[in-house]
Amino acid sequence: MSEEQLTYEEARAELVATVERLETGGATLEESLQLWERGEKLADLCQSHLEGARARLKARTEPGVADED
Repeated sequence: MSEEQLTYEEARAELVATVERLETGGATLEESLQLWERGEKLADLCQSHLEGARARLKARTEPGVADED
């Protein structure tokens, strides 16, 4: 599954697993860097999902905004 297709829950679960792997140590420097970079991408994806949800809620709760669904 591509990064863009991950749901918030999937991205968050993978991020948690990535952080746990980094915290346990034992990875080479290169592996640690790859894990860090993957974690950054996952964190950005989670943030994007949250911002999208926040915008949808705001659009639904602001006075005068028509229901488009």
